[in-house]
Amino acid sequence: MSAGGNDTLARLAAVIESRRSGDASTSYVARLLNKGPDAVLKKIGEEATEVVMACKDADRPKIVAEVADLWFHTMVALAQYDLAPAAVLAELERREGVSGLDEFAARRMQAREADAS
Repeated sequence: MSAGGNDTLARLAAVIESRRSGDASTSYVARLLNKGPDAVLKKIGEEATEVVMACKDADRPKIVAEVADLWFHTMVALAQYDLAPAAVLAELERREGVSGLDEFAARRMQAREADAS
């Protein structure tokens, strides 16, 4: 991702943060967050479904638009839990160069160890 992409995410996160405690009658973010975690999760599910449908239709402009909606709503969820996009970017950087299969196997091993405890 370009530095500009990181800047875009940081700017969007700042806007979301500034609207968290805003007036729910004038701020979509405030309204959504005031409804609680389930409302945010429901919206993420809706947007993820719309991404799937756009991909199945191979509608490239709609895929981009729906992924933007999904990213926005997941960023609202991050804000809800006092997390920033930088935390996700750091996790992606940590995974960089690691085989997806190796990463999956490591998570399965950790889950088994946690179950055994």
